[in-house]
Amino acid sequence: MEDEKSDLEDGLLQNESSGLYTRDGSVDINGNSVLKQNTGNWKACYFILGTECCERLAFYGISTNLVNYLTNKLHEGNVSAARNVTSWQGTCYITPLIGAILADAYWGRYWTITAFSTIYFIGMCALTLSASAPALGPAECIGSVCPPATVAQSAVFLFGLYLVALGTGGIKPCVSTFGADQFDNTDSKERVSKGSFFNWFYFTIYIGMLISSTFVVWIQDNIGWGLGFGIPALFMGVAVAGFLSGTHLYRFQKPEGSPVTRMCQVLVASCRKWNLAVPKESSLLYETRDKSSVKHTETLKCLDKAAVISDAEISRADLYNPWKLCTVSQVEEFKTMVLLFPLWATGIAFSAVYAQVSSTFVEQGMMMETTIGSFSIPPASLIIVDVITVLSLLPIYDRVIVPIARKFTGKEKGFSELQRMGIGLFISVLCMSAAAIVEINRLRLAKDLDLVHKKIAIPFTILWQVPQYFLMAIAVIFMYIGQLEFFYEQAPVAMRSICSAITLSTISLGYYLSSFLLTIVTYFTTKNGKVGWIPDNLNEGHLDYFFWLLAGLSFLNLLIYIVLAMKFKQKKASQGFPKEV
Repeated sequence: MEDEKSDLEDGLLQNESSGLYTRDGSVDINGNSVLKQNTGNWKACYFILGTECCERLAFYGISTNLVNYLTNKLHEGNVSAARNVTSWQGTCYITPLIGAILADAYWGRYWTITAFSTIYFIGMCALTLSASAPALGPAECIGSVCPPATVAQSAVFLFGLYLVALGTGGIKPCVSTFGADQFDNTDSKERVSKGSFFNWFYFTIYIGMLISSTFVVWIQDNIGWGLGFGIPALFMGVAVAGFLSGTHLYRFQKPEGSPVTRMCQVLVASCRKWNLAVPKESSLLYETRDKSSVKHTETLKCLDKAAVISDAEISRADLYNPWKLCTVSQVEEFKTMVLLFPLWATGIAFSAVYAQVSSTFVEQGMMMETTIGSFSIPPASLIIVDVITVLSLLPIYDRVIVPIARKFTGKEKGFSELQRMGIGLFISVLCMSAAAIVEINRLRLAKDLDLVHKKIAIPFTILWQVPQYFLMAIAVIFMYIGQLEFFYEQAPVAMRSICSAITLSTISLGYYLSSFLLTIVTYFTTKNGKVGWIPDNLNEGHLDYFFWLLAGLSFLNLLIYIVLAMKFKQKKASQGFPKEV
């Protein structure tokens, strides 16, 4: 029996060393070790990417035309409708923190996606019912008299709308990380594939956005809102079914407890032991046997106090209170999050630039010539340039640019994540500069034609805006995708979902920053009766100054980013924590 047991163990070790099994700690749905050949990689990711495409189609099928539904169907005023849309979108970027904590601490990413996708689907069905049933909507307008929705009618619609916001909160931070979990970091080939995954992940997002902003919006405007919401609901149902059908192929990472609690424990323990000295030998710091492979770093040594074993703890053998004594691995998790924070903050300014795509870029376009021959281009529809650019260039980036860059840089992914993010930040400066130059020429023509004090569009074709949308799309390819991959790779394994949620929060904070800048600019430039930079009649203002302001802030942000990136010690993909080099 002993010989048979030894032979069996030798066989298992031989299989593992030969690369048959994953070595990143991933398991199957039942918690067993998984064979590489049968699970994960692209065969699992097709289901995940399909789910993301359908979910984004459903999301943009609501958000793209939501203000139109609120004003024309529910008969809300412009201010009320804008406030409701803003509040809902803000909620959609807050709820990912809920989903991320549940995924990392308790449920795991698979079950979080499954549960919140179901909630999402129920919300979509409620929206479809609200738009379809006559009793759940206000009566049609009679002339200029439009009866508002009753409290009950509004409640049904908002119930469905905020179920969608809750549902997306469990999907946003988990789908990209769960997809990346399908690639074994200890396998060099799978690491390269993981880099491609993030590119194709964004590609599927824009596919969903393209279908929603064209086909679904046309259905809503020309056929009806019941069908216009029903189609996204159907796709959300397909997303849930498709995701579940791939279960047998997925690789799973086990949740390791609340990351927020663990970080708080490090902070509390280090404060309690503020007067203790950190030993020169890191081996004297507290660590459990199963975590002995974690690399100790010399940065933020004050936090190492949390892992110092005091004389009192030795005498009482009190080594099991995590609020008094933390492991080295726990301290290193916290260090990693602290060091990532400054780089995370640089994404806020970028998102403030991206916010102009749906705000000041549209306002600029409204004051330009939108007729091309017999065809009129709605200013808001130029977002399609951004969508088509991303869809066209992402495959080129993945299949052409990365292999070429790999030959010059020697890096598996062509560019490191930090390099990719820096390129995106630089292009965002060019984007705002292009927008400012277009506005300078538009204002010059308005002056030449004596149209400064007339609130009418200038005979200056809207096609001049195409370069700024094009540059913004390229910046997104480099910055947003690079940022998503960077935080996945650098975050502790147990905190990847919450890091993804925190990354998404830069978008929300970027919009808030844009609103803050607009408020400040308006306040200071309208003093003493001046019209200001951004008046109702843009022909009288200087929107170009605002664009230059954003270009300047973006350039300053880029310089700060370069300094931070040069100091940041990036860990290797196969490691659990940053390694001092």
